[in-house]
Amino acid sequence: MSSVARDQDVDIDLGQLARAVWARRLRILTITLVGAGVAFAGAKIMSPQYRSETRILIEPRAPAFANTQQVNDASAGPLMDELNIASQVQLLQSADLLKKVINDLKLYNLPEFDDAANGSAMSSILVKLHLKKNPLENPPEERVIDAFVERLQVYQVPGSRVIGINFTSKDPKLAAAIPNAMANVYLSTQSGAKLDSNSEATRWLEPEIEGLRRKVSEAEKKVAEYRTSHGLLQTNGTTTFPAQQLNDISAELTRVRGDKANAEARAQAVRNALSSGEASDTLPDIMSSQAIQRLKATESGLQSQISDLQTSLLNNHPRLKSLRAQLADIRTQIRQETQKILTSIENESKVADLRASELERQSDTVQATSARAGEDEVGLNALEREANAQRQLLETYLVRYREAASRADSNSSPADARIVSRAVEPVDPYFPKVVPIVVVAAVATLIMSAIITMLAELFSGRALRPVDASPEAIEAEAAVEEKHVPQAAPIAVAVRKPVQPSMLAVVADEDEPVAAVEAAEAPEDDNEFSIASVADYLTGSRAPLAIAISPTGDNGSAATVSLTRTLADAGRRVILIDMTGSGYPTELMVEDQAALGVTDLLCGEAAFGDTIHSDRLSDAHLIPQGQSDVRRAMRGVDRLSLLLDALAAAYDLVVVECGSADVAGVSRLTRSRDVEIILSLPEVEESIFVALMTEFQAAGYERVVLMSGGDGAEQEFGRAA
Repeated sequence: MSSVARDQDVDIDLGQLARAVWARRLRILTITLVGAGVAFAGAKIMSPQYRSETRILIEPRAPAFANTQQVNDASAGPLMDELNIASQVQLLQSADLLKKVINDLKLYNLPEFDDAANGSAMSSILVKLHLKKNPLENPPEERVIDAFVERLQVYQVPGSRVIGINFTSKDPKLAAAIPNAMANVYLSTQSGAKLDSNSEATRWLEPEIEGLRRKVSEAEKKVAEYRTSHGLLQTNGTTTFPAQQLNDISAELTRVRGDKANAEARAQAVRNALSSGEASDTLPDIMSSQAIQRLKATESGLQSQISDLQTSLLNNHPRLKSLRAQLADIRTQIRQETQKILTSIENESKVADLRASELERQSDTVQATSARAGEDEVGLNALEREANAQRQLLETYLVRYREAASRADSNSSPADARIVSRAVEPVDPYFPKVVPIVVVAAVATLIMSAIITMLAELFSGRALRPVDASPEAIEAEAAVEEKHVPQAAPIAVAVRKPVQPSMLAVVADEDEPVAAVEAAEAPEDDNEFSIASVADYLTGSRAPLAIAISPTGDNGSAATVSLTRTLADAGRRVILIDMTGSGYPTELMVEDQAALGVTDLLCGEAAFGDTIHSDRLSDAHLIPQGQSDVRRAMRGVDRLSLLLDALAAAYDLVVVECGSADVAGVSRLTRSRDVEIILSLPEVEESIFVALMTEFQAAGYERVVLMSGGDGAEQEFGRAA
């Protein structure tokens, strides 16, 4: 709001914008902290989203069992171009592939992929108002696919033949499982596309192989019947049964003869040991007998006892005699056991001799049978040649069929792609990132708060200043910005005018109730009642509204004008409302004494914006007394509280100069007691001050401030001059 004329050029006061932002720094900082807190709480409330990625390399691939020629043919083919890669990207997003993945992982059972079934209250309201289509009208399968596509991202890595598959989910395991499942289904689909070329070969070979199998079966049947009828049974496919039997008998006869010779040699060794009386401990057959081992152990023990007792007993001692008798008996048993072993070995030799004789007889018989079988093999060979020819042709077809069938298998026909990077379960959520969100929200809130503050300053007109090229205007503006007045003529001495009643005296009500008072506050300074001290006090208190009372008349009003200008020079946005009976603040602050003011506003004869004017010597604003009838205007005095609330929202401080008003008039002006009451007494009269202080405190006004200083009116008179 500004009193700048509509046809007057203006400039934006950047300094005022900066001062406005700085003056509201605490509010802006508070709003910024609140915005950051809200962003932090929102980020914490949000469900975390996890993202994982699988990458596929598109390249020609040959089967692992392919021969060298096939590998060379495959490698000689052209590499896939950009159009082919783009086609593969579209194939990965095809509905059939997505349905296969959804069914394999049973995603239709997860609430994450069917939010419509558990819709929110807001969604239900929008559906009932026909502002949104009911998602339940779509089939469940379509809803799942739509939710799946929203979380899926398939793209080609720039400058490569690599395709990336990204998926976002609330479940980190699912975020990794779905890209891997899509890659597997894609590879299976591509592998299946290579099977069509082998299908025709397998369909042609199947009936041919079936016919050859019948022919081979008939030929082998004839060979088997011929063998059976002529007794030419085969054992291993190359030798007849008589020949194999003869070979087995010969081998067995050789083995038996060797066993016989071995048994005879072992028996002779035992005989020699018994006849010569030598120790038989070295013979394997003797030492392998468990009975001999036990007897030898007993013999050794007896010998040890005898050796021990001979050192302490005589040779004829009964104990030694008994031990010697036991030792002799053990040795007798050893010889008897050795004789048994010899008899057993001799029996083995006799059995081997009888077995050799029997095998020689069987060999003679089998040789005669084998001679007759050789004559019958001539016809058998002819039948086998026919069967072998049919079998080789069948095997050739079977090899080709197996090759075609193996290439028809998805596991043996690799797709022209391979997975180069599988998705892994993410640990940290992809969204929300708490720290970046909080930082961005705080910075955005700070910037928006500063912008809104500057816009409010611009729209109110406080950051606009008129452009005047005259040297006098430039000099006056520079004097205001530098917070000093240029040297002028000698200051005139203020003449005290008669005290006129305040506008509020017209509607004063002496029956207003009063409230209890706690204590009055006053500014603390070396000169605690000066205008500068009161200005500092009001700046520190951050009070939105100050009511100035001037019991001595225009001298006090002039001090209030000086206080307002001091606050404006300190960078605060301040406006003064002239509610005096004399209109002296209006006379001091505006050029046009007929300017519209508060009485015109209350009578409805002026708009709100037309009543606000700029001080001619400072950045402060003023609502003058006005030209309308005071009594008629004061009938709408109750609307002043709304006016003050609106001004308090736009300005740092609203100062109401009430002249020589009393407590009753001030009570009608504002319903709240939480205001600053300033008693403007340039020349302090103790009796007046004490009476007013007591009166306002008794009415419930807690903060009553005295402002004195005889230079108030003189200073304003000087500026006016």
